[in-house]
Amino acid sequence: MHLYRWIDLSRCGCTPPVVRVGVVWAGAVLLGACASAPVPVQPLALPEAVSRVNAWAAVPAQAHTQAHTQGPTATDWWRAFNDDTLTELIQQSLRVHTSVRSAQAALRQSRASRDVTQAATLPGLRASASAQRSASGTGSSSQTNDASHVFRAGLDASWELDVFGARRLALQASEADLVAAAAQLGEVRVSLAAEVALTYLEWLTQQQRLQVARQNLIWQQEAEQITIWRQQAGLASQLEVDQTTVVVAQTRAAIAPLEASLQQSRHALAVLLGLPPQAALELPARPSIPQLAGAWALDIPANTLRQRPDVQVAQARLLAAAARRDQATAAQYPGFNLAGSFDWRSPRLSDLFDAGAWTRALVASVSASLFDGGADRARVRAQSAALEQARIALEAALLNALQDVEAALLSVQASQQRLIHLKQAATAAASAENLARQRYSAGLIDTRALLDAQRTRLNAESEQVTALATRSADHVRLFKALGGGWNREVLQRDMKAAAHEDH
Repeated sequence: MHLYRWIDLSRCGCTPPVVRVGVVWAGAVLLGACASAPVPVQPLALPEAVSRVNAWAAVPAQAHTQAHTQGPTATDWWRAFNDDTLTELIQQSLRVHTSVRSAQAALRQSRASRDVTQAATLPGLRASASAQRSASGTGSSSQTNDASHVFRAGLDASWELDVFGARRLALQASEADLVAAAAQLGEVRVSLAAEVALTYLEWLTQQQRLQVARQNLIWQQEAEQITIWRQQAGLASQLEVDQTTVVVAQTRAAIAPLEASLQQSRHALAVLLGLPPQAALELPARPSIPQLAGAWALDIPANTLRQRPDVQVAQARLLAAAARRDQATAAQYPGFNLAGSFDWRSPRLSDLFDAGAWTRALVASVSASLFDGGADRARVRAQSAALEQARIALEAALLNALQDVEAALLSVQASQQRLIHLKQAATAAASAENLARQRYSAGLIDTRALLDAQRTRLNAESEQVTALATRSADHVRLFKALGGGWNREVLQRDMKAAAHEDH
Protein backbone atom coordinates (compact mmCIF):
# COMPACT_ATOMS: atom_id res chain seq x y z
CA MET A 1 0.00 0.00 0.00
CA HIS A 2 1.42 3.38 -1.02
CA LEU A 3 -0.07 6.75 -0.03
CA TYR A 4 1.35 9.82 -1.72
CA ARG A 5 0.74 13.50 -1.24
CA TRP A 6 2.29 15.77 -3.83
CA ILE A 7 2.82 19.43 -3.10
CA ASP A 8 3.72 21.52 -6.16
CA LEU A 9 4.38 24.98 -4.80
CA SER A 10 4.56 26.66 -8.21
CA ARG A 11 1.11 25.41 -9.26
CA CYS A 12 -0.72 26.23 -6.05
CA GLY A 13 0.35 29.83 -6.35
CA CYS A 14 2.45 29.80 -3.17
CA THR A 15 6.10 30.74 -3.37
CA PRO A 16 7.52 30.52 0.16
CA PRO A 17 11.21 31.22 0.61
CA VAL A 18 13.69 28.43 0.01
CA VAL A 19 14.63 28.63 3.64
CA ARG A 20 11.33 26.97 4.59
CA VAL A 21 12.16 23.89 2.60
CA GLY A 22 15.66 23.97 4.10
CA VAL A 23 14.22 24.06 7.60
CA VAL A 24 12.07 21.03 6.85
CA TRP A 25 15.06 19.05 5.60
CA ALA A 26 17.30 20.22 8.45
CA GLY A 27 14.76 19.09 11.01
CA ALA A 28 14.40 15.75 9.27
CA VAL A 29 18.17 15.25 9.21
CA LEU A 30 18.48 16.03 12.93
CA LEU A 31 15.62 13.68 13.74
CA GLY A 32 17.22 10.94 11.69
CA ALA A 33 20.60 11.49 13.31
CA CYS A 34 19.05 11.02 16.73
CA ALA A 35 17.13 7.94 15.65
CA SER A 36 20.12 6.37 13.87
CA ALA A 37 22.81 6.86 16.52
CA PRO A 38 24.53 3.49 17.04
CA VAL A 39 24.47 1.81 20.39
CA PRO A 40 28.08 1.25 21.52
CA VAL A 41 29.24 -2.29 22.08
CA GLN A 42 29.08 -2.99 25.79
CA PRO A 43 31.71 -4.92 27.79
CA LEU A 44 31.18 -8.64 28.14
CA ALA A 45 28.60 -9.68 30.74
CA LEU A 46 29.63 -13.19 31.69
CA PRO A 47 27.00 -15.87 32.32
CA GLU A 48 26.30 -16.45 35.99
CA ALA A 49 27.78 -19.95 35.98
CA VAL A 50 31.06 -18.59 34.58
CA SER A 51 31.20 -15.43 36.67
CA ARG A 52 31.06 -17.52 39.87
CA VAL A 53 34.38 -19.16 38.93
CA ASN A 54 36.76 -17.01 40.99
CA ALA A 55 39.87 -19.20 41.02
CA TRP A 56 41.77 -21.63 38.83
CA ALA A 57 41.51 -25.27 39.84
CA ALA A 58 45.11 -25.96 38.77
CA VAL A 59 46.56 -23.18 40.96
CA PRO A 60 46.91 -23.41 44.75
CA ALA A 61 44.72 -20.94 46.61
CA GLN A 62 47.68 -19.05 48.09
CA ALA A 63 49.12 -18.43 44.63
CA HIS A 64 46.20 -16.18 43.75
CA THR A 65 47.22 -13.67 46.41
CA GLN A 66 50.79 -13.23 45.21
CA ALA A 67 51.68 -9.67 44.34
CA HIS A 68 52.93 -8.98 40.87
CA THR A 69 53.87 -5.92 38.89
CA GLN A 70 53.15 -7.34 35.45
CA GLY A 71 50.49 -9.83 34.52
CA PRO A 72 50.84 -12.72 32.08
CA THR A 73 48.40 -11.04 29.72
CA ALA A 74 50.73 -8.13 29.03
CA THR A 75 50.86 -7.15 25.39
CA ASP A 76 54.59 -7.89 25.22
CA TRP A 77 54.76 -11.08 27.29
CA TRP A 78 57.66 -12.40 25.20
CA ARG A 79 60.00 -9.85 26.81
CA ALA A 80 59.70 -11.81 30.06
CA PHE A 81 61.99 -14.45 28.53
CA ASN A 82 64.85 -11.91 28.24
CA ASP A 83 65.74 -13.10 24.75
CA ASP A 84 66.36 -10.31 22.25
CA THR A 85 66.21 -12.70 19.32
CA LEU A 86 62.77 -13.96 20.34
CA THR A 87 61.51 -10.40 20.74
CA GLU A 88 62.78 -9.35 17.33
CA LEU A 89 61.34 -12.44 15.63
CA ILE A 90 57.87 -11.89 17.08
CA GLN A 91 57.81 -8.17 16.36
CA GLN A 92 58.90 -8.68 12.77
CA SER A 93 56.36 -11.42 12.22
CA LEU A 94 53.54 -9.27 13.61
CA ARG A 95 54.47 -6.58 11.10
CA VAL A 96 54.72 -8.61 7.91
CA HIS A 97 53.00 -11.99 8.20
CA THR A 98 50.29 -12.66 5.64
CA SER A 99 47.68 -13.61 8.25
CA VAL A 100 48.07 -10.23 9.98
CA ARG A 101 47.88 -8.31 6.72
CA SER A 102 44.81 -10.28 5.68
CA ALA A 103 43.09 -9.60 9.03
CA GLN A 104 43.94 -5.91 8.70
CA ALA A 105 42.35 -5.85 5.25
CA ALA A 106 39.26 -7.59 6.67
CA LEU A 107 39.09 -4.91 9.37
CA ARG A 108 39.22 -2.16 6.76
CA GLN A 109 36.51 -3.93 4.78
CA SER A 110 34.32 -4.15 7.88
CA ARG A 111 34.94 -0.47 8.56
CA ALA A 112 33.88 0.43 5.02
CA SER A 113 30.74 -1.74 5.31
CA ARG A 114 29.88 0.03 8.52
CA ASP A 115 30.27 3.41 6.79
CA VAL A 116 27.97 2.23 3.98
CA THR A 117 25.34 1.27 6.55
CA GLN A 118 25.71 4.61 8.30
CA ALA A 119 25.36 6.48 5.00
CA ALA A 120 22.03 4.73 4.41
CA THR A 121 20.61 6.48 7.50
CA LEU A 122 21.19 9.92 5.96
CA PRO A 123 19.25 11.71 3.21
CA GLY A 124 20.36 11.19 -0.37
CA LEU A 125 20.85 14.05 -2.82
CA ARG A 126 21.27 13.67 -6.57
CA ALA A 127 21.86 16.22 -9.30
CA SER A 128 20.86 15.79 -12.93
CA ALA A 129 20.98 17.77 -16.16
CA SER A 130 19.73 17.15 -19.69
CA ALA A 131 19.35 18.83 -23.07
CA GLN A 132 16.69 17.78 -25.58
CA ARG A 133 16.11 18.80 -29.21
CA SER A 134 13.00 17.73 -31.11
CA ALA A 135 11.96 18.50 -34.70
CA SER A 136 8.91 17.90 -36.87
CA GLY A 137 8.75 17.42 -40.67
CA THR A 138 10.22 15.04 -43.21
CA GLY A 139 13.77 16.08 -42.59
CA SER A 140 14.50 16.78 -46.29
CA SER A 141 16.61 19.75 -47.19
CA SER A 142 13.77 21.29 -49.30
CA GLN A 143 11.39 21.61 -46.34
CA THR A 144 11.64 23.63 -43.14
CA ASN A 145 11.58 21.73 -39.88
CA ASP A 146 10.07 23.04 -36.65
CA ALA A 147 12.70 22.41 -33.99
CA SER A 148 12.39 22.95 -30.25
CA HIS A 149 14.90 22.74 -27.39
CA VAL A 150 14.40 21.87 -23.75
CA PHE A 151 17.15 22.33 -21.19
CA ARG A 152 16.73 20.87 -17.72
CA ALA A 153 18.63 20.90 -14.43
CA GLY A 154 17.44 19.39 -11.18
CA LEU A 155 18.17 18.39 -7.61
CA ASP A 156 16.39 15.38 -6.11
CA ALA A 157 16.52 14.47 -2.42
CA SER A 158 15.09 11.44 -0.66
CA TRP A 159 15.18 10.03 2.83
CA GLU A 160 13.63 7.06 4.56
CA LEU A 161 12.53 7.97 8.08
CA ASP A 162 13.78 5.46 10.63
CA VAL A 163 10.59 5.51 12.67
CA PHE A 164 10.83 1.95 13.98
CA GLY A 165 14.64 1.81 14.21
CA ALA A 166 15.41 -0.67 11.42
CA ARG A 167 18.29 1.39 10.08
CA ARG A 168 19.57 2.18 13.57
CA LEU A 169 19.63 -1.54 14.31
CA ALA A 170 21.42 -2.23 11.03
CA LEU A 171 24.07 0.29 12.02
CA GLN A 172 24.35 -1.29 15.46
CA ALA A 173 24.93 -4.69 13.82
CA SER A 174 27.62 -3.17 11.59
CA GLU A 175 29.30 -1.63 14.64
CA ALA A 176 29.37 -5.05 16.29
CA ASP A 177 30.78 -6.60 13.10
CA LEU A 178 33.52 -3.97 13.16
CA VAL A 179 34.41 -4.89 16.75
CA ALA A 180 34.44 -8.57 15.79
CA ALA A 181 36.83 -7.85 12.90
CA ALA A 182 39.15 -5.91 15.21
CA ALA A 183 39.06 -8.72 17.78
CA GLN A 184 39.79 -11.26 15.03
CA LEU A 185 42.88 -9.26 14.16
CA GLY A 186 43.89 -9.56 17.80
CA GLU A 187 43.24 -13.29 17.75
CA VAL A 188 45.50 -13.64 14.73
CA ARG A 189 48.26 -11.72 16.50
CA VAL A 190 47.98 -13.78 19.67
CA SER A 191 48.17 -17.05 17.73
CA LEU A 192 51.01 -15.80 15.52
CA ALA A 193 53.16 -14.60 18.43
CA ALA A 194 52.73 -17.95 20.16
CA GLU A 195 53.52 -19.84 16.95
CA VAL A 196 56.72 -17.87 16.41
CA ALA A 197 57.80 -18.46 20.01
CA LEU A 198 57.06 -22.20 19.81
CA THR A 199 58.89 -22.55 16.49
CA TYR A 200 61.88 -20.66 17.88
CA LEU A 201 61.90 -22.92 20.95
CA GLU A 202 61.75 -25.96 18.67
CA TRP A 203 64.77 -24.67 16.76
CA LEU A 204 66.63 -24.11 20.04
CA THR A 205 65.72 -27.60 21.23
CA GLN A 206 67.07 -29.24 18.10
CA GLN A 207 70.20 -27.08 18.33
CA GLN A 208 70.83 -28.11 21.93
CA ARG A 209 70.13 -31.79 21.30
CA LEU A 210 72.47 -31.70 18.32
CA GLN A 211 75.22 -30.23 20.47
CA VAL A 212 74.68 -32.94 23.09
CA ALA A 213 74.77 -35.68 20.46
CA ARG A 214 77.95 -34.34 18.87
CA GLN A 215 79.71 -34.05 22.22
CA ASN A 216 78.71 -37.58 23.15
CA LEU A 217 79.92 -38.78 19.76
CA ILE A 218 83.35 -37.36 20.56
CA TRP A 219 83.43 -39.20 23.87
CA GLN A 220 82.24 -42.43 22.27
CA GLN A 221 84.88 -42.18 19.56
CA GLU A 222 87.51 -41.78 22.27
CA ALA A 223 86.17 -44.90 24.00
CA GLU A 224 86.21 -46.75 20.68
CA GLN A 225 89.84 -45.81 20.09
CA ILE A 226 90.81 -46.91 23.60
CA THR A 227 89.06 -50.23 23.05
CA ILE A 228 90.94 -50.75 19.78
CA TRP A 229 94.24 -50.08 21.55
CA ARG A 230 93.29 -52.48 24.34
CA GLN A 231 92.37 -55.12 21.78
CA GLN A 232 95.71 -54.66 20.03
CA ALA A 233 97.43 -55.10 23.40
CA GLY A 234 95.46 -58.25 24.07
CA LEU A 235 93.46 -56.65 26.91
CA ALA A 236 90.10 -56.57 25.09
CA SER A 237 88.26 -58.82 22.70
CA GLN A 238 86.94 -58.14 19.22
CA LEU A 239 83.45 -58.28 20.69
CA GLU A 240 84.17 -55.22 22.81
CA VAL A 241 85.51 -53.36 19.76
CA ASP A 242 82.37 -54.22 17.81
CA GLN A 243 80.17 -53.04 20.66
CA THR A 244 81.81 -49.62 20.78
CA THR A 245 81.61 -49.37 17.00
CA VAL A 246 77.86 -50.06 17.14
CA VAL A 247 77.31 -47.29 19.69
CA VAL A 248 79.32 -44.79 17.64
CA ALA A 249 77.38 -45.66 14.48
CA GLN A 250 74.03 -45.31 16.28
CA THR A 251 74.95 -41.86 17.57
CA ARG A 252 76.06 -40.77 14.11
CA ALA A 253 72.74 -42.04 12.72
CA ALA A 254 70.81 -39.98 15.30
CA ILE A 255 72.63 -36.78 14.29
CA ALA A 256 71.25 -36.71 10.72
CA PRO A 257 67.55 -36.43 11.75
CA LEU A 258 68.46 -33.76 14.29
CA GLU A 259 70.19 -31.72 11.58
CA ALA A 260 67.15 -32.10 9.32
CA SER A 261 64.75 -31.01 12.09
CA LEU A 262 66.98 -28.04 12.83
CA GLN A 263 66.78 -26.87 9.21
CA GLN A 264 63.02 -27.45 9.10
CA SER A 265 62.55 -25.24 12.15
CA ARG A 266 64.73 -22.56 10.57
CA HIS A 267 62.66 -22.71 7.38
CA ALA A 268 59.43 -22.44 9.37
CA LEU A 269 60.76 -19.36 11.16
CA ALA A 270 61.64 -17.75 7.84
CA VAL A 271 58.11 -18.26 6.53
CA LEU A 272 56.63 -16.82 9.72
CA LEU A 273 58.75 -13.73 9.09
CA GLY A 274 57.33 -13.39 5.59
CA LEU A 275 60.48 -14.71 3.92
CA PRO A 276 61.20 -17.68 1.65
CA PRO A 277 62.34 -20.82 3.50
CA GLN A 278 65.84 -20.45 2.04
CA ALA A 279 66.27 -16.93 3.42
CA ALA A 280 69.15 -16.35 5.82
CA LEU A 281 68.18 -15.58 9.40
CA GLU A 282 70.25 -13.90 12.08
CA LEU A 283 70.02 -16.53 14.80
CA PRO A 284 72.42 -17.00 17.72
CA ALA A 285 75.38 -19.28 17.01
CA ARG A 286 75.42 -21.10 20.37
CA PRO A 287 71.99 -20.33 21.85
CA SER A 288 70.52 -21.33 25.16
CA ILE A 289 66.86 -22.06 25.78
CA PRO A 290 65.25 -18.95 27.35
CA GLN A 291 63.44 -19.39 30.62
CA LEU A 292 60.73 -17.23 32.13
CA ALA A 293 62.12 -14.53 34.40
CA GLY A 294 60.39 -14.07 37.74
CA ALA A 295 57.18 -15.43 39.21
CA TRP A 296 53.80 -14.79 37.67
CA ALA A 297 50.49 -14.49 39.44
CA LEU A 298 47.20 -15.11 37.68
CA ASP A 299 44.13 -12.92 37.53
CA ILE A 300 40.68 -14.28 38.30
CA PRO A 301 38.98 -16.23 35.49
CA ALA A 302 36.32 -13.58 34.82
CA ASN A 303 38.94 -10.94 34.00
CA THR A 304 40.90 -13.43 31.93
CA LEU A 305 37.86 -14.25 29.79
CA ARG A 306 37.39 -10.57 29.02
CA GLN A 307 41.00 -10.50 27.85
CA ARG A 308 40.75 -13.24 25.22
CA PRO A 309 40.10 -11.97 21.70
CA ASP A 310 38.14 -15.06 20.62
CA VAL A 311 35.67 -14.43 23.44
CA GLN A 312 35.35 -10.81 22.33
CA VAL A 313 34.70 -12.01 18.76
CA ALA A 314 31.92 -14.29 19.99
CA GLN A 315 30.42 -11.49 22.10
CA ALA A 316 30.44 -9.02 19.20
CA ARG A 317 28.81 -11.57 16.90
CA LEU A 318 26.14 -12.16 19.51
CA LEU A 319 25.39 -8.42 19.66
CA ALA A 320 25.29 -8.26 15.86
CA ALA A 321 22.89 -11.21 15.70
CA ALA A 322 20.61 -9.61 18.29
CA ALA A 323 20.54 -6.35 16.33
CA ARG A 324 19.74 -8.16 13.08
CA ARG A 325 16.91 -10.10 14.76
CA ASP A 326 15.41 -6.81 15.98
CA GLN A 327 16.00 -5.28 12.56
CA ALA A 328 14.03 -8.09 10.92
CA THR A 329 11.22 -7.45 13.40
CA ALA A 330 11.20 -3.71 12.67
CA ALA A 331 11.13 -4.38 8.93
CA GLN A 332 7.57 -5.72 9.31
CA TYR A 333 6.24 -2.26 10.16
CA PRO A 334 5.34 0.48 7.66
CA GLY A 335 8.05 2.57 6.06
CA PHE A 336 7.98 6.35 5.83
CA ASN A 337 9.76 8.35 3.14
CA LEU A 338 10.35 12.00 2.32
CA ALA A 339 11.35 13.16 -1.11
CA GLY A 340 11.87 16.60 -2.58
CA SER A 341 13.01 18.06 -5.85
CA PHE A 342 14.08 21.35 -7.41
CA ASP A 343 13.63 21.41 -11.19
CA TRP A 344 14.56 24.03 -13.79
CA ARG A 345 13.26 23.73 -17.37
CA SER A 346 13.68 26.25 -20.18
CA PRO A 347 13.77 26.27 -24.00
CA ARG A 348 16.87 28.45 -23.85
CA LEU A 349 19.97 27.70 -21.86
CA SER A 350 20.35 31.35 -20.89
CA ASP A 351 16.91 31.35 -19.20
CA LEU A 352 17.39 28.03 -17.40
CA PHE A 353 17.79 29.47 -13.91
CA ASP A 354 15.15 32.22 -14.14
CA ALA A 355 12.49 32.28 -11.43
CA GLY A 356 9.77 31.31 -13.89
CA ALA A 357 11.57 28.11 -14.86
CA TRP A 358 11.77 26.84 -11.26
CA THR A 359 9.53 24.01 -10.07
CA ARG A 360 9.79 22.43 -6.65
CA ALA A 361 7.98 19.61 -4.95
CA LEU A 362 7.88 17.81 -1.61
CA VAL A 363 6.60 14.24 -1.34
CA ALA A 364 5.70 12.28 1.80
CA SER A 365 4.87 8.60 1.48
CA VAL A 366 4.13 5.61 3.65
CA SER A 367 4.25 1.99 2.53
CA ALA A 368 3.35 -1.25 4.21
CA SER A 369 3.24 -4.85 3.15
CA LEU A 370 -0.27 -6.33 3.06
CA PHE A 371 0.72 -9.84 1.98
CA ASP A 372 4.16 -11.39 1.45
CA GLY A 373 3.43 -15.06 1.92
CA GLY A 374 4.96 -15.03 5.42
CA ALA A 375 8.41 -13.92 4.23
CA ASP A 376 8.82 -11.26 6.95
CA ARG A 377 7.95 -13.68 9.74
CA ALA A 378 10.31 -16.25 8.24
CA ARG A 379 13.12 -13.69 8.26
CA VAL A 380 12.50 -13.03 11.95
CA ARG A 381 12.61 -16.77 12.68
CA ALA A 382 15.84 -17.12 10.70
CA GLN A 383 17.49 -14.26 12.58
CA SER A 384 16.23 -15.66 15.90
CA ALA A 385 17.89 -18.98 15.06
CA ALA A 386 21.09 -17.13 14.12
CA LEU A 387 20.92 -15.33 17.47
CA GLU A 388 20.64 -18.65 19.29
CA GLN A 389 23.65 -19.98 17.38
CA ALA A 390 25.66 -16.90 18.36
CA ARG A 391 24.65 -17.34 22.00
CA ILE A 392 25.75 -20.98 21.95
CA ALA A 393 29.00 -20.00 20.21
CA LEU A 394 29.73 -17.50 23.00
CA GLU A 395 29.03 -20.15 25.62
CA ALA A 396 31.37 -22.55 23.84
CA ALA A 397 34.07 -19.87 23.60
CA LEU A 398 33.83 -19.24 27.35
CA LEU A 399 34.07 -22.92 28.23
CA ASN A 400 36.94 -23.51 25.80
CA ALA A 401 38.78 -20.53 27.26
CA LEU A 402 38.50 -21.93 30.78
CA GLN A 403 39.62 -25.35 29.58
CA ASP A 404 42.60 -23.92 27.68
CA VAL A 405 43.87 -22.05 30.72
CA GLU A 406 43.38 -24.96 33.10
CA ALA A 407 45.15 -27.34 30.69
CA ALA A 408 48.02 -24.89 30.20
CA LEU A 409 48.41 -24.43 33.97
CA LEU A 410 48.55 -28.18 34.52
CA SER A 411 51.15 -28.53 31.77
CA VAL A 412 53.31 -25.80 33.31
CA GLN A 413 53.20 -27.45 36.71
CA ALA A 414 54.00 -30.88 35.25
CA SER A 415 56.90 -29.59 33.14
CA GLN A 416 58.40 -27.81 36.15
CA GLN A 417 58.29 -30.96 38.27
CA ARG A 418 59.66 -33.06 35.42
CA LEU A 419 62.53 -30.65 34.83
CA ILE A 420 63.58 -30.80 38.49
CA HIS A 421 63.92 -34.57 38.40
CA LEU A 422 65.59 -34.66 34.97
CA LYS A 423 68.21 -32.14 36.13
CA GLN A 424 69.05 -34.46 39.00
CA ALA A 425 69.18 -37.42 36.63
CA ALA A 426 71.42 -35.61 34.13
CA THR A 427 73.83 -34.56 36.87
CA ALA A 428 74.04 -38.09 38.24
CA ALA A 429 74.41 -39.59 34.73
CA ALA A 430 77.28 -37.22 33.89
CA SER A 431 79.04 -38.09 37.12
CA ALA A 432 78.55 -41.83 36.52
CA GLU A 433 79.83 -41.59 32.94
CA ASN A 434 82.99 -39.74 34.00
CA LEU A 435 83.67 -42.29 36.69
CA ALA A 436 83.05 -45.17 34.27
CA ARG A 437 85.47 -43.68 31.72
CA GLN A 438 88.19 -43.40 34.36
CA ARG A 439 87.66 -46.95 35.61
CA TYR A 440 87.57 -48.27 32.06
CA SER A 441 90.88 -46.56 31.26
CA ALA A 442 92.30 -48.23 34.39
CA GLY A 443 90.96 -51.62 33.27
CA LEU A 444 88.60 -51.96 36.24
CA ILE A 445 85.39 -52.38 34.21
CA ASP A 446 84.57 -53.85 30.82
CA THR A 447 83.35 -52.08 27.70
CA ARG A 448 79.70 -52.87 28.25
CA ALA A 449 79.59 -50.97 31.55
CA LEU A 450 81.21 -47.91 29.91
CA LEU A 451 78.78 -48.01 26.95
CA ASP A 452 75.80 -48.24 29.30
CA ALA A 453 77.02 -45.23 31.24
CA GLN A 454 77.53 -43.19 28.07
CA ARG A 455 74.13 -44.17 26.70
CA THR A 456 72.46 -43.21 29.97
CA ARG A 457 74.19 -39.83 29.99
CA LEU A 458 73.17 -39.09 26.40
CA ASN A 459 69.54 -39.92 27.09
CA ALA A 460 69.45 -37.93 30.33
CA GLU A 461 70.98 -34.81 28.79
CA SER A 462 68.70 -34.98 25.76
CA GLU A 463 65.65 -35.32 28.01
CA GLN A 464 66.83 -32.38 30.11
CA VAL A 465 67.14 -30.18 27.03
CA THR A 466 63.69 -31.23 25.87
CA ALA A 467 62.25 -30.57 29.33
CA LEU A 468 63.74 -27.06 29.42
CA ALA A 469 62.17 -26.25 26.08
CA THR A 470 58.88 -27.87 27.09
CA ARG A 471 58.61 -25.72 30.19
CA SER A 472 59.17 -22.55 28.17
CA ALA A 473 56.73 -23.76 25.51
CA ASP A 474 54.11 -24.49 28.16
CA HIS A 475 54.45 -20.92 29.44
CA VAL A 476 53.98 -19.67 25.88
CA ARG A 477 50.80 -21.73 25.58
CA LEU A 478 49.65 -20.34 28.93
CA PHE A 479 50.15 -16.79 27.71
CA LYS A 480 48.19 -17.63 24.58
CA ALA A 481 45.37 -19.20 26.61
CA LEU A 482 45.21 -16.07 28.76
CA GLY A 483 44.92 -13.84 25.70
CA GLY A 484 48.44 -12.48 26.06
CA GLY A 485 49.45 -9.95 23.44
CA TRP A 486 45.97 -8.38 23.20
CA ASN A 487 43.48 -6.36 25.22
CA ARG A 488 40.62 -3.94 24.62
CA GLU A 489 43.04 -1.01 24.40
CA VAL A 490 44.70 -2.74 21.44
CA LEU A 491 41.24 -3.29 19.93
CA GLN A 492 40.44 0.42 20.12
CA ARG A 493 43.84 1.26 18.65
CA ASP A 494 43.30 -1.07 15.69
CA MET A 495 39.86 0.39 15.04
CA LYS A 496 41.26 3.92 15.06
CA ALA A 497 44.07 2.86 12.74
CA ALA A 498 41.54 1.38 10.31
CA ALA A 499 39.52 4.60 10.37
CA HIS A 500 42.66 6.64 9.76
CA GLU A 501 43.69 4.47 6.79
CA ASP A 502 40.21 4.80 5.27
CA HIS A 503 40.49 8.57 5.30
